[in-house]
Amino acid sequence: MKPDDSLFQQVQTRVTECLVLAERHTGRQFDPPLVRFNQRGRIAGSAWLERWELRFNPVLLADNAEAFLAEIVPHEVAHLVAFALHGKVKPHGREWQSIMTNVFGLEPRTRHKLNTEKASPVFTYQCSCRIHKLSLRRHNSVRRGQKRYQCIHCNQPLAPVTSKVKGKSHD
Repeated sequence: MKPDDSLFQQVQTRVTECLVLAERHTGRQFDPPLVRFNQRGRIAGSAWLERWELRFNPVLLADNAEAFLAEIVPHEVAHLVAFALHGKVKPHGREWQSIMTNVFGLEPRTRHKLNTEKASPVFTYQCSCRIHKLSLRRHNSVRRGQKRYQCIHCNQPLAPVTSKVKGKSHD
């Protein structure tokens, strides 16, 4: 599911709100960043510091609009603000944590807890001792015959588990 344009606009508005909060707190003005909705995979958002750009995952946004507006957008804006104020620092270091806590009033969590299954499906494989979950990229490499994976515990090759989902095999 792809979000509609109004949701994209809400994210843009929230970015602006976060920058205004940062400006009030720091006394510095920040240019609006370029906001894109082209982040893929399990990552909800990313800040490209030197480009002054924010990227958000449209698939995760569509299913998690509230979490994006409340936490993901401020998290990414905090990266830009930390960069503007302190230069290149640890991504989730004390400067970023301080912005999350003191400017946005949020717990400085480094990872989101969103369900990423739609954005980044996993595929079930098995060996002789357990079940394994492979990413779409690894699964496709196996299907094309480019890679073979084996279990680090029993050293047996991983084989796809086929399951019937609505009359189709899940491979």
